[in-house]
Amino acid sequence: MSNTDTNDKAATLAASALTRLSEALAQGDSEALTRYLGVMARFHRYSHQNCLLILWQRPDATQVAGFGRWKELGRWVKKGERGIAILAPSMRRVKQEDEPGVGEKEDQVTRVVSRFITVHVFDVSQTEGENLPDLARPKGDVGCSLLRLRDLVMEKGISLAYSDDLGGALGVSYGDSIAILRGLEPADELCVTAHELAHEMLHRGERRIETTRQMRELEAEAVAYVVGQACGLESHQASWDYIRLYRGAEKVLS
Repeated sequence: MSNTDTNDKAATLAASALTRLSEALAQGDSEALTRYLGVMARFHRYSHQNCLLILWQRPDATQVAGFGRWKELGRWVKKGERGIAILAPSMRRVKQEDEPGVGEKEDQVTRVVSRFITVHVFDVSQTEGENLPDLARPKGDVGCSLLRLRDLVMEKGISLAYSDDLGGALGVSYGDSIAILRGLEPADELCVTAHELAHEMLHRGERRIETTRQMRELEAEAVAYVVGQACGLESHQASWDYIRLYRGAEKVLS
């Protein structure tokens, strides 16, 4: 087969994959993504100070919440677990009068922060119970595709390393180097590597300042999706959910 035939086949495959991706995104969120977003919305977003407190007391923490919040999610703190101390505002009610001459005069009640108190949260590893929902992951036999992708990374002059901890990420692009979480299933590793390689090739030059993080993530996952499809993986649901998570839609990828 000539290079022209090979390139034509690759272009046709990529166009077909992106068409399928666009059609899937137009149908809306998957049930798994809906459940995932629902749970994530119930976790607190902590201040920078509280994040430092959590990091100092439990460096391996990934998802933290109070005793009551975990109970709402169907999980319970294990017996004997020690909570992570953070600061929470204590509110008090204050009555304020309307300014004279503005409608009828009546008291208004507002809530203001009077002080900060110590409360305790617990990491998910300190709890047990119902599993938290997760996004779909790629499946299938990668054959020699993963080795070929690793070789491509090296050919591009990009170093490839493996790490036991990437702060909750599966892969990270640093600019001329990629780190992949150690222990991933081959199908997962292939798609993650393709995603990070896309970042290296598309978003490490002048174009980076012309794109938002949202756009960069959408482009990288679209590349991972096409690569996964070309390698015969069942990666579609994983990529659809990831792209929807970054508010991707058909018009954004067209």
